[in-house]
Amino acid sequence: MATAKKPAKAAAKKAPEKKAAAKKTAAPKAPSKAPAKPAAKPLAKKPAPKSVVKLAGKPVGKKILMLVGDYVEDYEVMVPFQALAMLGYAVDAVCPDKKAGDAVRTSIHDFEGDQTYSEKRGHNFSLNKDFDKVDTKDYVGLVIPGGRAPEYIRLNKRVLQIVQEFDRAKKPIAAICHGPLVLVTAGVLKGRTCSAYPACGPDVVCAGGKYADIPLDKAHVDGNLVTAPAWPAHPDWIAKFAAVLGAKISI
Repeated sequence: MATAKKPAKAAAKKAPEKKAAAKKTAAPKAPSKAPAKPAAKPLAKKPAPKSVVKLAGKPVGKKILMLVGDYVEDYEVMVPFQALAMLGYAVDAVCPDKKAGDAVRTSIHDFEGDQTYSEKRGHNFSLNKDFDKVDTKDYVGLVIPGGRAPEYIRLNKRVLQIVQEFDRAKKPIAAICHGPLVLVTAGVLKGRTCSAYPACGPDVVCAGGKYADIPLDKAHVDGNLVTAPAWPAHPDWIAKFAAVLGAKISI
């Protein structure tokens, strides 16, 4: 019986050691209050990227000047403006006594079986350059659309000077329909061959030029002059003007 009590005493002595060990391994108590998180810093605003105008996938470079006025022919201003921009040219459209942001009214000339063209109200066309700020040295070519506008913008002395400056520099000049009336008044057709709307043919001759009597859908080239009788010639007229400008188009 005495031998049975000894193990019990030994177990009793070991018990405090287990409690002590338990005290050592007990997890630390969580603090009563969680530490405050640091305030988030405000995000710095990045400067907006500067916009770069690109046409035809390339930054705008060579510039074309377009002389327009109220009741310029609708197709003859809209189509070359957009087509030349598509090729990568920056086209500045100007009108005497008007500034960038102003607009000109257009007319639609159509061929409906009458003895001459019919005329209807067209769209408004926005100008993107001040007429008074034009410097011909900034441009590689000039476009003069037709319609009613050429009849009166040729009364402006600066318009005639602009045409003469382009011609003296041998820079390409494209005129269509009634547009050659401006060339007539500027005095640049002497000894030259020029197309125009048929009713303007006598004016070309009176100015010392030779009238090119060609189909309505064709254009004529004489040196730096590219002329055509009316908007049906747009494909040929714009293609030939682009070639004179030195543009190369391949598909």
